[in-house]
Amino acid sequence: MEDENKLQKVTPSSASIFSNIKAFEDGQRIASALSKAELVPTAYRNNIPNTMIALEMANRIGVSAFMVMQNLDVIKGKPSWSSAFIIAVLNSCGRFSPLRFKFEGEPKTNEYGCRAIAKDLESGEMLVGPLVNWTMVKAEGWLDKLGSKWKTMPELMFQYRSASFFGRLYAPDILKGMHSVEEIIDISNINENIHESQLKEINELLENENVHIEEEDSLNFQRIVDQKETSSYAKVLRHLQSKLPKDE
Repeated sequence: MEDENKLQKVTPSSASIFSNIKAFEDGQRIASALSKAELVPTAYRNNIPNTMIALEMANRIGVSAFMVMQNLDVIKGKPSWSSAFIIAVLNSCGRFSPLRFKFEGEPKTNEYGCRAIAKDLESGEMLVGPLVNWTMVKAEGWLDKLGSKWKTMPELMFQYRSASFFGRLYAPDILKGMHSVEEIIDISNINENIHESQLKEINELLENENVHIEEEDSLNFQRIVDQKETSSYAKVLRHLQSKLPKDE
């Protein structure tokens, strides 16, 4: 009997629901029905556009639309897969043997870590994923962020992260280049910390009497700060730093 825990596999189709008007209209009708179901997550409930995107993603990777809706999250405006889904879809895609996780290094040292491995079912080659160890975790800042799960459940986080790396390396067409939820949270928190630090320094420089800038620049910089245009923080900071007297 086929394992009931495996994902329901659907044959991927090359036809996009956005490829022509008829496909688009058919997709709208399907999305309209699905979005009215109480079982779908709130991000899709009565939201036809979101549901159509889920349908398109399901069509491209060959799984059920409901499975995509249950496992596709939007974190900080970026779509991401749940780590459990990444492992499940890799295990059920038919290309690899089930993922296994190999821990390496001495526990409680920076070299301790994990990598995902699986066999390519067509070639018989053993595929070895990148090593994720404490050196990487600390260097990337994943451990230091507020509420980090690396502090409370490191074994699980090692396996989740190594599975994501394996998937993007050996099955990028399945993950579509997207990261896991946990990765997006880690990256977003790090970026927020960087932006907070940059903003603090910008405000200090704007208040510094020794920093002389044109009034137009001052108004522009203040607008960037007020509207929290974080993508411009680094540029503003470089400009203000260039105006500091040489002896500061």
